[in-house]
Amino acid sequence: MHKSKLGELEVSAQGLGCMGMSEYYGASDWDTNIATIHHAFDLGVTFLDTADQYGAGHNEVLVGRAVAGRRDSVVLATKFGIDRSAGDDNRLYRGDRPYVKRSCEASLLRLGVDHIDLYYLHRPPQNAEIEDTVAAMAELVAEGKVRFLGLSEVDGDLLRRAHAVHPITAVQSEYSLWTRDVEQVTPVMAELGIGLVPYSPLGRGFLTGAVNTDALDPNDFRARNPRFTGEAGRHNQAIAETVAAVAGRLGALPAQVALAWVYAQAPRLGVSVVPIPGTRSPVRLEQNVAAVDVRLDDDALRQLTPLSDAVVGGRYAERGVR
Repeated sequence: MHKSKLGELEVSAQGLGCMGMSEYYGASDWDTNIATIHHAFDLGVTFLDTADQYGAGHNEVLVGRAVAGRRDSVVLATKFGIDRSAGDDNRLYRGDRPYVKRSCEASLLRLGVDHIDLYYLHRPPQNAEIEDTVAAMAELVAEGKVRFLGLSEVDGDLLRRAHAVHPITAVQSEYSLWTRDVEQVTPVMAELGIGLVPYSPLGRGFLTGAVNTDALDPNDFRARNPRFTGEAGRHNQAIAETVAAVAGRLGALPAQVALAWVYAQAPRLGVSVVPIPGTRSPVRLEQNVAAVDVRLDDDALRQLTPLSDAVVGGRYAERGVR
């Protein structure tokens, strides 16, 4: 696994999104998840992504246990800002200074570490100006509790305002063959030298062709996601079928083709791109890692790139909980 740069932060060229190990995708097993994270280390994947709201803190505890004894070789990224204490129907995107400071202290405790390598604001705050939130985050850098700052799901204007207060290293946004909204922001990122960290680069598993939309676990949030349900889910199957057809011609797996497409966008966007596909399976982890070496030919890119125009259904039924 070679390395990539997000601003001045060096990370493995592919990260591991750990969210699904604690919430949103049905039942999960602690020991299997720990083993998967350890296998990621063996494969050179040392960039781990979590957040304080995944499993109400469970995911940070899990990741913290997995990195125990290996902290110096791991780049830890976590996020704060989604306050679900009043329930999901009343969640609030927070950025007030006391909340920022408390959130960081709580994450450090759950992770069992003395600093966070990349600390993201999970969503633009509803109760503070972005400048005030980033100023509070900058205090954490000055205190040595955080090394680099990131934002998630921001527009270009907010990114400029935040970067003027303290350098932003990375923007994490959903990005894949069927979700390309962040391309409206990447020109600003390229100008400011900010890297892109795509989450859900496999379309929440849909682009792998392995998701049966008629048999999703009721606890799997995709069962309520507009793109996976009803007529939209059936319509979108053609997208997964196209990815599978390209994969078959190239002798690769659909997941590898979907990830290779994400990597192939870096020169066009002018930013470094470090996807963080999530998985709980060591086998799928190995398959995802192999995508780093998959190259798409011109015919593949011509088939894949327009697929986002054919998507039916929004990213979320309501406000994004991710």
